[in-house]
Amino acid sequence: MKKLLNAAVLSAVAGSVSVTAQAHVPEAEWEQFKTQFAAMAARVEALEAENTALKSAATVPVEDLAVLQADVVSLKAQNSSTSWAEKLAWKGDFRYRYEDIDDGGDDRQRHRIRARAELVAKTTEDITLGLGVATGGDDPVSTNQTLGGGGSTKDVRLDKAYFRYQPNEFWLSGGKVSNPYFKPQKSGLIWDGDFRPEGLFAGYDGKHFFVNSSYAHLESDSKDGLDKAFWGAQVGTSFGPVTLAAGYLDIPVKGQSAFYDDELFGNSTDEAGNYLYNYEVVSLGADANFNVWEMPLALYGDVIQNQDADDQDTGYIVGAKLGKAKNKGSWQIQYQYQDLEADATLGLLTDSDFMGGGTDGKGHKFSGAYTIVEKWILGFTYFDGEKCTDSVKCDVRDYDRLMIDAKFKY
Repeated sequence: MKKLLNAAVLSAVAGSVSVTAQAHVPEAEWEQFKTQFAAMAARVEALEAENTALKSAATVPVEDLAVLQADVVSLKAQNSSTSWAEKLAWKGDFRYRYEDIDDGGDDRQRHRIRARAELVAKTTEDITLGLGVATGGDDPVSTNQTLGGGGSTKDVRLDKAYFRYQPNEFWLSGGKVSNPYFKPQKSGLIWDGDFRPEGLFAGYDGKHFFVNSSYAHLESDSKDGLDKAFWGAQVGTSFGPVTLAAGYLDIPVKGQSAFYDDELFGNSTDEAGNYLYNYEVVSLGADANFNVWEMPLALYGDVIQNQDADDQDTGYIVGAKLGKAKNKGSWQIQYQYQDLEADATLGLLTDSDFMGGGTDGKGHKFSGAYTIVEKWILGFTYFDGEKCTDSVKCDVRDYDRLMIDAKFKY
């Protein structure tokens, strides 16, 4: 119909105009006008045809629409059945270590590995569950595994198993968890970095204020009267580059025998060889971070004092770290001095590397690290100090320890 209309218009215009036009317009110009008008009409017809084709293409046949709807339903079902995978995440690390230890002239060299893996599940927006495994034996403050034994199979144990509920700034967790307490630059004055406290924990993480608390177990079974729990609390504040925290820890072990390996790890004993004191530890820590020469600089300190001990009741750390080994080609160096008297805190839980672990030691720590490629760091740590500086049951001896580490993260 539109084609006929266009033709009629063209004929009418051509017919009506031809008489007058021919009388006043030269024949050549008139023929040119008719040619241009015909081309215009043809262009209009082409556009109409194109528009009709597009409308036809946009219309989906009923049978094709049914197939499309079925595909959408199938895709939704598939996404629903695999949505659990989006709630799971793996993380972990591997470390290869060479050690050279000189403990009062008794020299020892060894190669060790540490491998840790943790599966984290975000079950809801507020609830997280975690399950972690690590190499090593049942040592509460070490997941290192010494190589040897003819290539024997090595142990892998439960390292973490916990829940965490955090609907807002307040949080609650329970099980075998990562230590929730703030530690200036990972200070091992009270806690070794591998120690996973077991019990219930709660806290608050605000913009400038935080609280951590715990009710944990050294032994939770009441059989034979062995149940021993300890509790602690810490409050802290963070403004700009400075973080300050104060805490209290109550570990009632006076008169108790050793909890692990028949060893009290530097703590004083009574005549029966049991703990002589409880550990009612007051702590104060500070960490300040600045930029110097366009590099991060951290200055930090940590001090503790046991309220129950009569003597040898204090410990402290002071140190500095320049740089941060994170991105490829970045590096850091660190120095700290530590003095931990015999009954300043429970020796079982302290840094297992410093002066061989436990309390009753003092000395220097030098360390450095360089990031070869992302998530691969090469580092060293060197301890130089003295062991048995307070105890009357052993002689003062020099202690030197070199550790060279290759660390990988994922």
